[in-house]
Parts: sequence; C-alpha cells; structure tokens
Amino acid sequence: MSEPSDLQELLASTERPWWRRPSTVLVLLLLLIAGAGLWFWQRQAAQQAAPQYLTQPIKRGALAVSVSATGTLQPTRSVAVGSELSGTVTQVRVDVNDTVKKGQLLVELDRARLTDAVAAARAELQAAHARSAQAVATQQEAMARLARLEEVARLSDGKLPAATELDSARASAARAAADLAATKASITQATATLSTSQTSLAKAAIRSPIDGVVLARNVEPGNAVAASLQAVTLFTLAEDLRSMKLSVNVDEADVAQLRSGQRARFTVASQPGREYPATVTRVAFGSTTTDNVVTYTTQLDVDNSDLSLRPGMTATAVIATVERNGVLLVPNSALRFSPVNGAPAGGPAAASGSTIVSRLMPRPPSTPRRSAAPAGAGKGGGEGTLWVLREGKPVALTVQRGLSDGRQTEVRGEGLAEGLAVIVDQAAAAR
Repeated sequence: MSEPSDLQELLASTERPWWRRPSTVLVLLLLLIAGAGLWFWQRQAAQQAAPQYLTQPIKRGALAVSVSATGTLQPTRSVAVGSELSGTVTQVRVDVNDTVKKGQLLVELDRARLTDAVAAARAELQAAHARSAQAVATQQEAMARLARLEEVARLSDGKLPAATELDSARASAARAAADLAATKASITQATATLSTSQTSLAKAAIRSPIDGVVLARNVEPGNAVAASLQAVTLFTLAEDLRSMKLSVNVDEADVAQLRSGQRARFTVASQPGREYPATVTRVAFGSTTTDNVVTYTTQLDVDNSDLSLRPGMTATAVIATVERNGVLLVPNSALRFSPVNGAPAGGPAAASGSTIVSRLMPRPPSTPRRSAAPAGAGKGGGEGTLWVLREGKPVALTVQRGLSDGRQTEVRGEGLAEGLAVIVDQAAAAR
C-alpha cells in the first residue's frame, strides 16, 4: 500500500511550476546577493574615485613684510686709547673687562727723561727772568745817562756835551730797550717750553677719556712704546654696554623699503631661541660693494640691559617694513589652488555616452593645477581666487589680495570670515 502513495507524491512534485521549485529560489537568491555586492562595490569605487580636498581655515591676525640682513653688534661708542709719547711702560693699572671712570689712570710710562725736561725748562724760564731783570736795570741806567746829558745840553744852550756823546747815549738807551724786549720774548718762549714739558710729563700717565669697560688690552709692563709716526693703541674702551648698536648690510633690492623708526628683531648664536628687539636709526646713502654685491649699512639701536650681548657678535636681523593688524589671512597655497581640469569637482560628471563600466575603469592619477601667483613677499594687490567646499563641491570666491609675506596673504571680499575653510590642495583619487 505504501508504494502507490510514494509514487503519487513524486508525480505531484514533478508537476509544480518552475518558479516554485527549490532550485529556482536558490538561483534567484544567489543573483540577488550578487547584485547587492556589485552595487556596493560600485559605490565604494565611486567614493574612492571622488577627489579629496585638503583645507585650512581663514585666520585673523597680524602680518608683516620684512627684510632680513646680517651684521655685527658694536658699542654705541668705542675709544682707542693710545700714547702720543714714546717710552717704556712701567705700570698697567687695568685689565680686560674692568670698569673704568673718566680720568682714571690706565698706564704709566717712564718719567725720568720727561722730568728732566721739565726741570731744564723751568731753569731756562728762571734764567730768562734774570736776564729780563738785568735788561731792565741796563735800560734804567741808559735812560738816566741820556737824561743827564740832555739836561746839560739844555743848560749850556747846546754847547755841551758834544753831539757825538749825546748820540751815543741815545743809542745806548735804544739798545737797552731792545734788550729788554728780547728778554721778555725769551720769558714767553721759556714759559711755553716749560708748559710743553709739563704736558708731556702729564701724558706719561695715560687716563681714561670716558666712563666705560675695557674691551681690549695691548700693553704689558716693560713694553717699549714708539709713537714716532702715529699714536699706538694700548686699550680699546667701550662706553655703556647696556645700550649697543647693530650694523647690518642690506641688499640694494631691499634698501628702498627701510626707514628710520622701523621695528626689528634679531637673534644671535649665543642665545638660541631668543629674539631681541631693535629699532632702525639710520640707513646709509653710501654703498659698499663686496664681490660685486652692493649693500647699504643700516644701523639699529639695541637694548642690552641684561648684558647678554657682547661686541663683535654676529646677528641675523629681520626688519618689519610694512605691518597689518587684525586682517584675514590665508595660506598662499590657497590662492594658487585650482581644481583638476579647471572645473569644480562634482560638475558634469561625464560625457553623455559614459557608462558605469567606463566610470569604473581605472584612470591615471592626476594632479591639481595651480594658478600663477607671485610667491615672494610684497604689498600684493589685485584680484585672486579662493576655493571653498559647499555640499562637498569646490566653489570659487573672488577676493582682493593685500599684503603678503611669502607664506600668508591678506585677503578681503564678500563671503569671507574667520574660520572659513579654504582649499589648499587636492589629493589624487585612489585607484
């Protein structure tokens, strides 16, 4: 009895429609899974093919165009102390780094010869005074004799004395007056000689002409100083080192931007990471040519209250020539950026005949174009273009360029605000 029932069930199953058969359902399920996988793969491929943009926010801040130059720190006033006299050094009273006052004794030379010269000049002056006194007495005697002879001639009505005797008396009086004048001149000469000798003796003690610090010492006790041609430099003194000057050489291309009163900052190798303030005080009109390079010496005043700076240090200065405060700033790369092929991403996606297969085909990587724009620092000016993202697509904004320091540029225009993200670069689409 069981065999006919199994046969009936088998016949019934073979009579089912094809869409209700288990094999058909399995095939349809597999096709559905494959379609979903293909759709997901196409979506991932489209997302990977879409361009990726790098952005930076617009910032508000200060911007300055600057000029860089190197130079050497120097004292505001330095004095080379030398000797006008030749002689042997007997004592040296100060050394390098010593603080000295104006009039303080620095060096003493041997005074023996100079002291003798003073004594000889003083003796010569005394002799001149003695000769002068003798000449006065001689003149008085000659004048008295002449007076007597003239009185005799008056009383005798010219008969006595003889004319020759009277002429001789007059000549003697004239010679006495001349001798007196000569002795007075010799007194003046002897006085001058004594003064010169005393001055030379005083110069044997070399004193400081200023209040300052000893920077260099070039003399030792026992040295022979020969000042026959020019004064020998024994010490170099610097005035107050709490205020110094920085002399930098500015290139001829930048010198027109410099003015007195401009602010600057500089660094030195001995103080890494520290910037010192300075102020431009003078821009030279005269040029200096070295290896066919024309430069102009510019002087800056430097505050050295903590004495951390020393004369002779090499400094690198940055002088702010033009400044802006509280302006909108964008990286220069944002002004140079332009989307690939010169059209915004997300525009017409493909030509009318494009297909899914053609869009999924791998393409060579492309790089974003950049519009021509000056990269150097300057006052800028003119129009520029910034690209911003709106709904994932780049949109162009026309702006007015302002000051630029070579890295950032001042911008103005509608739609700009602090924090607005602007496109600075475009990453290549992933394959």
